[in-house]
Amino acid sequence: MQFPTTTAILAAFFTVLMVALSLLTSLRRAQLRVAYGDGNDEALRRRMRAHGNFVEYAPMAVVVVGLVEISGAPHLTVFGIALALGLARLLHAAGMLFTARPALRGVAMMLQHAAFLFAAAVLLRRVLNAG
Repeated sequence: MQFPTTTAILAAFFTVLMVALSLLTSLRRAQLRVAYGDGNDEALRRRMRAHGNFVEYAPMAVVVVGLVEISGAPHLTVFGIALALGLARLLHAAGMLFTARPALRGVAMMLQHAAFLFAAAVLLRRVLNAG
C-alpha cells in the first residue's frame, strides 16, 4: 500500500486550521477573562462555534479521504474530494468569524455535504466492485 499523501496533506492543513481556531477562542477568553461559557460575548460565541463546528466535521473528512485514497480511487477523485472538504471547512470558519450573514456558511455546508456524499458513493462502489 502506498502512503496516503493527499490525506496527509489534508490532515496537516486541518491541524493548522484547528490550532488557529483554538487560539482565536483562547485569546478571546483571555481578553475577556472568561474561563467557561461565552461570557455573553458575540465574538467569543462565534469563535467557539467556528472551532466546535470544525471539530465536529474535520475528523470524518480525514477518515473519508483516507479510505477513498487507500481504496485505490483515481488521484483526481481523491484530490477533488480533499479539496472540496478543505475549502468547505475554510469557508465555514471564515463565515463564522467574519460575517453575520449565513450565505458563506451555507455554501460551505452544501459543498461539504456534497463532497461527503460523493465520497460515500465512491467508497460503496469500490467495495461492491471488489467483491
